[in-house]
Order: sequence, then structure tokens, then C-alpha cells
Amino acid sequence: MYSPEVRERAVRMVLEHRGEHRSEWAAICSIAEKFGCASETLRLWVRRAERDQGLRPGLTSDEQTELRDLRREVRELRRANEILRKASAYFAQAELDRRPRR
Repeated sequence: MYSPEVRERAVRMVLEHRGEHRSEWAAICSIAEKFGCASETLRLWVRRAERDQGLRPGLTSDEQTELRDLRREVRELRRANEILRKASAYFAQAELDRRPRR
């Protein structure tokens, strides 16, 4: 696992030095080797940074986190609603099955 500072530095180096290489991928490979990380890992960091900076379309890291949290909340609420629906049906049936008192 790489610290956020190492990630930021590696991404910054790619963004600053990609013009010095024959392609962005060549810059990523060169810099990834210097940091001891996989080229694909660094490429993903660069893409995320570009989205976060508005340079590339897509959800930012904050938006992805919010979406993940909202999806989790929806799952929990649906689960709770199902439990309440079953409990309501159970108690309604129990009320119907109850014999009237004289």
C-alpha cells in the first residue's frame, strides 16, 4: 500500500513529464519503475486524479464514495422495509386468527 503522498507525487510527476516521453504510457512506465509500483496502478491513479480535477469525464472520488454509501443505505432500507412488511403481515394474520372473546 502506498501513502497518499507517494501517490500524489507519482501522479504529479506523470502529469508534469508526460510531454518528455513518446507517449503518456511511456511516461507512466518510466515513473512507475522509479516508484516501484505497477504501471497499471499508476495509470489508474492518474485517471482518478484527472477525474477529480475535472480534466476527464466521470465520477470524482468523492462522488464515487457518496454513490457507494447511498447504495449501501438503499440496500439497508430495503432490507428493513421487507422485515417490517413481513412483521406487519404476521401480526395482521395473528389478529385475524384470534378468537373473539365473549
